[in-house]
Amino acid sequence: MIPTKTRNQVDRLLTSTAYFPPLTWFLNALDTGSWTWEAHENYQKGGYRNRCRIVTANGPQLLSVPLTGGKHQQMPVREVRISYVTDWQRQHEQALRSAYGRAPYFEHYADDIFAVAGEQRTYLWDHNWAITAQILELLQLPVSLHHSKQFMGADAGAGHTQRAVPPYRQVFGERHGFVGDLSILDGLFCLGPEIALL
Repeated sequence: MIPTKTRNQVDRLLTSTAYFPPLTWFLNALDTGSWTWEAHENYQKGGYRNRCRIVTANGPQLLSVPLTGGKHQQMPVREVRISYVTDWQRQHEQALRSAYGRAPYFEHYADDIFAVAGEQRTYLWDHNWAITAQILELLQLPVSLHHSKQFMGADAGAGHTQRAVPPYRQVFGERHGFVGDLSILDGLFCLGPEIALL
């Protein structure tokens, strides 16, 4: 993530695309009011482009979107295709129901989240964009989402965050303590609209 200025002066946030992006990215987007995704990079393994991090009864877990064509080295990020050989969408939904079914806002947001995440889109970029736009709408966050018109940074999304996520009550907090660096899903289901107050 590349902020253009220091905290409280940031006017633009640049990140890579991400599958259910980290909560901290949403908080920084809320600070800036504007969020730009790097649309002209080549796909890179690692990071959050096709995976998100949640916390379950057994601890942190990564959910990954399977991709077609192997490692996608040197492939433009907007051309990366999703594989539907396995029923990964159902598996992710089951994992989320198990992890967050008892969270305070799960029933309020789950149907909308599963509806948008359950659609079969061809491209990872489009899938991630639809999910992020839906979450911004559900939370009514005053953030405009954009994509870059030209290449803006090779390390988009890899840098440090401007604002750390303060501890909040998590579903398995008594078992694991507070777990940071999680997907927006954790904040969405545990905090709902209170995210804007963090």
